[in-house]
Amino acid sequence: MNKTVNINLANILFHIDEDAYNKMRRYLEAVKRSFTNTPGSDEILADIEARIAELFHEKLQDERQVITQKEVDEVIAIMGQPEDYMVDEDIFEDEPRSATGQETKRVKKLYRDTENKYVAGVSAGLAHYFNVEPVWIRLAWILLTVGSSGGFILIYGLLWILIPEAVTTSQKLDMRGEAVNISNIERKVKEGFEEMADKIKSVDYDKVGNKVKDSGKTFFDTVGDIIMFLFKIVGKFIGIILIIIGAATIIGLFIGMLTVGALDWIHLPGVDFYDMVNATNTPVWIVSLMAFFAIGIPFFFLLYLGLKILVTNLKSIGNIAKFSLLGLWLISIIALIVMGVRQAAAHAYTGSVTQGEELYMENLQDTLNIELVSSSFEYADHRNVSVDGMTISTDENGAEVFVSKDVRFNIKKSKDSLVRIEVRKEANGPSFNEAKATSEKIVYGYEMEGNTLLLDDFLTTARENKFMDQEVRANLYLPAGTLFGLTVGNSNRCWSIRSENDQDMDGCEVSKYLWKMGSDGEMDCLNCPESNDNGENQNENNRVIINEDGIDINIRDNGESFKMKIDENGVDIKAKDSENNR
Repeated sequence: MNKTVNINLANILFHIDEDAYNKMRRYLEAVKRSFTNTPGSDEILADIEARIAELFHEKLQDERQVITQKEVDEVIAIMGQPEDYMVDEDIFEDEPRSATGQETKRVKKLYRDTENKYVAGVSAGLAHYFNVEPVWIRLAWILLTVGSSGGFILIYGLLWILIPEAVTTSQKLDMRGEAVNISNIERKVKEGFEEMADKIKSVDYDKVGNKVKDSGKTFFDTVGDIIMFLFKIVGKFIGIILIIIGAATIIGLFIGMLTVGALDWIHLPGVDFYDMVNATNTPVWIVSLMAFFAIGIPFFFLLYLGLKILVTNLKSIGNIAKFSLLGLWLISIIALIVMGVRQAAAHAYTGSVTQGEELYMENLQDTLNIELVSSSFEYADHRNVSVDGMTISTDENGAEVFVSKDVRFNIKKSKDSLVRIEVRKEANGPSFNEAKATSEKIVYGYEMEGNTLLLDDFLTTARENKFMDQEVRANLYLPAGTLFGLTVGNSNRCWSIRSENDQDMDGCEVSKYLWKMGSDGEMDCLNCPESNDNGENQNENNRVIINEDGIDINIRDNGESFKMKIDENGVDIKAKDSENNR
């Protein structure tokens, strides 16, 4: 059992065992002695302590971990022994240094170089990071700013906020990719003192005095402080917005994933919809999980970016976590694409099956009544989820079925003297055979009762058959001379009836009159209103016709009349016996 000691190193508290503490204390005392009477020794020692504290912090996994001799030895190996370095002027000569100086190049870190700045030091810092001359970076900024109509000024401001300034000697060495050890720290500080001494020797004191009187700061420093203040405000606001958007999206996705994936037992409408169109039979919880990762991970990084903007010293999540999230996101995207392709392939082919039957009428001279019958159970279920006209319901046996309105009717002339019906069922599938098999599972009903033909205006299929664009096309063939009428009853599907008739009426208008199948295949109306020589229905007192020929209005009331016609020839208005042409 070892005794531990609490130490304050560069204003950071560490727990260190007694043996490691004694070794580190002796090491720092030796370093201090080696820099006795050296210009800037206090700054050198402060930077050395800051670097040692940084190394300890990197090696500790949590704040309660105790520093042992192992960590101390590793830090000393990085920093080097004091006797390994020359602390006199010879260190700046071109003579080779000791091999134990450990001048191994480090990975560069991105800082703003304020010592060589024009505005904020962003360009100088990027130049160090990419090992190019700062002038090229500044020239690129100018060209990009001009080319983007000033847009890159915002990017410069964000980099100003996000990139920290190289303040300490350790940070300046990291910015250049140099090893942060005793030798480089001592050299860097000494270079700074010599540079300052040269400036002091060559300074024009009168000129400096005038500058101090005129202004305490340069123009760029003043403008830079103002711009920096504004960018910080904007940056903080952007950071708050990013955090709100990222957090709200992630929370919403998480709740949605649990709701859809774990609460299928309450039959949410969204789950029913998915079950209808899910041709791949992929469980809904897998899709919801993949969607959560595919959408949530980018918004997590958006949230993390907002936190980085607001919190200056926010600890990184680490490269392992970053690459793990990236890999998970790619896997989710690929999985969703594969499922989407499979879903699309499930509708790639169309198959059909046709069934025909002769309908018996006792007397072909009687009038045939064609009646559309609506479903009695299609809206009985409270989960009225619809996909292209198809809904979920239950049949008389309590089994769940899909009910679709995709049914069309055609009335045509028979080639013989028989009344026949032909029903073609169609469906999609991943292959012709599977599409045909799905179409065979469509249930469509019709029935002949005396001289009344009952036609369902709907189709049904079992729920396990999924939504595969199921449809029915019913063709009714009538012999020439057959009298018939249409009854739509409670159905609102009269428009689905197609026919060729002498009145050019649609299905809803056809259902109002009595018809006779003509020998030419065109239906003849037996009780439609007659037209006068002008093509106007004599029984019509009021009408408004709008078609491709224009607008035709005819109003009669108590012997007075008003007519207006607008077409390509202009406007024609007639009121009573007066006429006004325009």
